[in-house]
This record gives sequence, structure tokens and C-alpha cells, in this order.
Amino acid sequence: MTLEELVACDNAAQKMQTVSAAVEELLVAAQRQDRLTVGVYESAKLMNVDPDSVVLCLLAIDEEEEDDIALQIHFTLIQSFCCDNDINIVRVSGMQRLAQLLGEPAETQGTAEARDLHCLLVTNPHTDAWKSHGLVEVASYCEESRGNNQWVPCVALQER
Repeated sequence: MTLEELVACDNAAQKMQTVSAAVEELLVAAQRQDRLTVGVYESAKLMNVDPDSVVLCLLAIDEEEEDDIALQIHFTLIQSFCCDNDINIVRVSGMQRLAQLLGEPAETQGTAEARDLHCLLVTNPHTDAWKSHGLVEVASYCEESRGNNQWVPCVALQER
């Protein structure tokens, strides 16, 4: 491996870590400010009613769910809608970390039904110019990825 390749790999890893942290920061801030829609069906309803309020779509899936055909169909339809409406999209892995961030009950409790975390929408109401550092960082990453012909960039959330 050449020095240039080594530096490029290190920069890519550092960038991924930065974007992952930005996604986590953004999700926590959006949930706190009631700007987060959770669930495939809830997200589809919102995008049908008010697509202009959506600033980011996160599609979350882990490796073991990659073979779920119904989920892949939902993702394809949501991605198409987002592309048609200029909504940034990010694929996220690390469902357990995502559940931790959003304060989901642990699986062992079994008392509450877990929410569908496969699709998350971050909204920005028309009357408010809400910007977070995380949103700016993720939007920049999406734009950079599109410049590299990667239309749906991937981010891995790390367990802590």
C-alpha cells in the first residue's frame, strides 16, 4: 500500500467517524425538538402530506435484515421519493445503537412494543430555520457522496 493510499484510508475512516458522530448528534437534537418522524409508514404519510418539511431521511438496517424483501421494497420507494423531492438520504447500520440514542426500551423488558426504527425523517418546519451542526455535517457528506456517484451514502453507528 502506498503512502497516498494509506493517508486516503485514514482520512476516509476519520470522515466516517465524524459523520457518524454528526448523525448521532442530529438524531438526539431532532428528537428533543420534536423534529423526528420514526417508522416506515409514519414517514411515508409525512412525505405524502408535507415533503418540503423533510430535510433528511435515514434508512436503518443491519446485515441480518438485508434479505427482508418487503423492507427493501419500502426502502426503494422511499429513496425514489426522496430523490424526486431533493431530500438527502443516508443508509445507517447499527440498529442497537440507534435504539439507544432514541431511548428505546431494552428488548429484555418485553413490556413495550418497540418502534419501527427502519426509517427516520428529520423535519424542518417552514416557519423556522433550524440548523444544527450535525445537520450541516450530514448534508455536506451527502453532497460529497453524490459528487462521487454514491447516491445513498452509508454510515455505521458504533456500539458504546
